[in-house]
Amino acid sequence: MNKRRSALVAALLLALVSCEVEAQGPPEGELTIAFDATIAPALLDPAETSGLGTLFQFLYALHDALAKPLPGNNMAPSLAESWRESADGLVYEFKLREGLKFHNGDPFTADDVKFTFERYRGISSQLLHERVKAVEIPDQHRVRFVLHAPWPDFLVFYATPATGAAWITPRKYIEKVGEEGWKRQPVGLGPYRFVRMTPGVELVLEANEQYWRKKPSIKRIVMKGVPDRSTRLTMLKTGEVDLAFLMFGVEGMTIKNDPRLRLAKAMPLAAWWLEFTEQWNPKSPWHDRRVRLAANMAIDRQAINESERFGLSRLTGSIIPSAMDFALRIEAYRYDPIQARRLLADAGYPNGFDAGDLIPMPPFSTEGEAFANYLSAAGIRTRVRTMERAAFMDAWRAKKLRGILATVTTMPGNAASRLEAFVVSTGPYAYGGYPDIDELFRAQAQERDRKKREGLLHQIQRLMHERVMHAAIFEPAAVHGVGPRVDELRVSSTPMLSFAAPYEDLRLKKP
Repeated sequence: MNKRRSALVAALLLALVSCEVEAQGPPEGELTIAFDATIAPALLDPAETSGLGTLFQFLYALHDALAKPLPGNNMAPSLAESWRESADGLVYEFKLREGLKFHNGDPFTADDVKFTFERYRGISSQLLHERVKAVEIPDQHRVRFVLHAPWPDFLVFYATPATGAAWITPRKYIEKVGEEGWKRQPVGLGPYRFVRMTPGVELVLEANEQYWRKKPSIKRIVMKGVPDRSTRLTMLKTGEVDLAFLMFGVEGMTIKNDPRLRLAKAMPLAAWWLEFTEQWNPKSPWHDRRVRLAANMAIDRQAINESERFGLSRLTGSIIPSAMDFALRIEAYRYDPIQARRLLADAGYPNGFDAGDLIPMPPFSTEGEAFANYLSAAGIRTRVRTMERAAFMDAWRAKKLRGILATVTTMPGNAASRLEAFVVSTGPYAYGGYPDIDELFRAQAQERDRKKREGLLHQIQRLMHERVMHAAIFEPAAVHGVGPRVDELRVSSTPMLSFAAPYEDLRLKKP
């Protein structure tokens, strides 16, 4: 009798455990994503586009653009059916797709396009607003941008994810509810509509069945902010989430060795580098080119590639990805810690020096530790300082961070858009610059001959390398963990993106 009772109790316990495990998994028709940082309201507003690729993981779900990268086309017509450039390069006219409505039912018109452009305050907003003379509306389905002077890169800066200026927001709705109301309940034109958000924790979206491109097959998407990589791994293994973004190192290897899970790789237009924020200060050791060169030679890029990215990333000597238009391919500096110490001694630091903070882009703390260890071995002593991603991005753009930044961007565009953001002295993330580089940048921006323009952009990149303005590390592979419920993921179907998109193409396996 006792044996029977014990067996019955054991069976009941097993059933309860099974039910608990099953309850942890997402409901049928729901995809749950463990995002690699906390989720802030600013990530849902195209006007706040930061110059880093993070934001577009949300914009591709909630919003839509006049043009955007889609499978097979890096500048595919979306809200705009077509566009044309005038012979003199001064006018760009977009023909808008008719019959579209925002999630709240308001019609999409040319007024929304003009309003969005005028409201835009994100990356390269000053450049766009300075170069566009007027935005004209011939009728409610056409919009015309008139430039002060020919600008060969207008479409790159406006109609690609180099900025968020062409990701359209609803004029009537924002004017009705105000900026605070818009933050609480954003409305878009994308394949998913906003349901609710717990800032820092979770975002819930549901399918927009009237989306013009196609009806999404997944009814609901839940994005959870999970900065810690080991926690994302646990959630993926228990079935609490279906996707875990950016899974590297030990956690990535654990996924690779689990027969129920798999890794999905993307090679976006991205680059990792160390930013020497103090190089413009004559009193700083970083003002000396030999010190910056020593830092470059102190780092074993391939070892970090192997330990963090399974050897999938491409080493580089440039912050401009080699596959990007107008990029000059530059090989990485060799790993030579002995020569690094000699360079420091020649610069007057035979015993090395204290370089202050080394701040890695959140949540990549293990990369930051690796960089710090290699620099320390050569005599450049740092303290790794970790931050929350939104705070890091705000402080970087405000130029409040000091020391060394270990950072990355996946923002699409071309070499000119990267230079404008990170190298030109007026750039939103540039702590300084050189007059000759600034002048070359101005010249290329007006050059309509592609060959001549390429020569000017290559010259800028050579000067950056000769002056050792950065310590470029590698063009990183983005590796994501995928659970057993996911069928169609679409990672790497659009080379400009590092995440699973477009969301309307994602599919779950049939139960």
